[in-house]
Amino acid sequence: MLPTTQFLTAFRTAFESGQLLKCTLSKPSPTAPEGLKNLYLRPVALKKGLHVSFNFRYKTRDEVKNFELNETVAQLEKMLGTAFLNADLLTSERDFFLQFDKKGAAHFSEKKPSQKSPAEIPTAHNRPKNRLLDPTAPWLHQLGITNAKGEVLAAHQDKWRQINKYLETIESLLRDSPIPSGAHIADMGSGKGYLTFALYDFLENHLSLAPHITGIELRPGLVDFCNKTAQQVGFQNLTFVAQDIADYHPAELDMLIALHACDTATDLALAAGIRQKARIIVVAPCCHKQIRREMQAHNELAPLLHHGILEERQAEILTDGIRALLLEAEGYHTKVFEFISTEHTAKNVMITATRSGQLAGRGDSRLSGTRREKALSQVAALKAGFGIREHWLEKLLAK
Repeated sequence: MLPTTQFLTAFRTAFESGQLLKCTLSKPSPTAPEGLKNLYLRPVALKKGLHVSFNFRYKTRDEVKNFELNETVAQLEKMLGTAFLNADLLTSERDFFLQFDKKGAAHFSEKKPSQKSPAEIPTAHNRPKNRLLDPTAPWLHQLGITNAKGEVLAAHQDKWRQINKYLETIESLLRDSPIPSGAHIADMGSGKGYLTFALYDFLENHLSLAPHITGIELRPGLVDFCNKTAQQVGFQNLTFVAQDIADYHPAELDMLIALHACDTATDLALAAGIRQKARIIVVAPCCHKQIRREMQAHNELAPLLHHGILEERQAEILTDGIRALLLEAEGYHTKVFEFISTEHTAKNVMITATRSGQLAGRGDSRLSGTRREKALSQVAALKAGFGIREHWLEKLLAK
């Protein structure tokens, strides 16, 4: 049996028996695609069955593709001895090696296993307990959070904690208010896309929900970067558009995210989610300028506004408190809480809203009777107490 055939047979046997741990192709030849350094293969459990994940490592980017077994073997056969001159196959039973010398002759060898047992093989649905995100995910490296080995960089430990806390929050919301497979999600003010990519990865690879996520961001440079990264890592239904939140009007929306929207941009996002009857709304407001400009307490509350820092914090509490009440009036169950410790990020307040019961469908989102009236009367009382004419979200919902 030819050396290359021996290697491919060992790969097929390891995959079919559940013994495959990983395979690495290295030492690119002069005929390899420009910039390609290595290729890493590992088993991955997808919704359509067990596949092999190909992680193409280039000098400046990664590309990920998934193939079933026969396609994998065909791809390997094309690349061994042409694009790559070394190949290492690690299984729970044996390690196998294929090398090509300067004359192009192939040499096959094997030895005792150097890695862990098949019970610990990492697949998309077999990660360590409580881990919602795989640190070796290529997009984390593309966005500069991890190094090429999948290790979180020291400078981004805070961002890593924030991402994981965010996914824990999303997981909890989905338990109470599930979204359908193929759900449409908008992330308004997506920035560089850290949390947008994390959400897509979690919903696609952890929950197999096949989401369609659109990131809305004003800055064209960030939009181009995020779209390019999404293509490189194989996130086919993750797209980014350069657009103002006010001009984005999706035909369908199951989940609304707005984690970087400043001042009344948060209200624009909330109004869009409410109008589209989104099942889940998640916002992390900042820059509460509109209410701060309007506050004019002329009663026993007036002393609270004499100091700038207290005025600022009172504006934040009022703005987000009224937002939560207006969401309640529209039929949502809301929570306002600290998103993550202030030592990790300044934007530490999050509002989540979920529709419940008969309101979780596509029908009328408003409540009838006492609950709605109570929420609106509380909004009116807060406005009167602080001399506020109108909250921006109120104005948007009245249109």
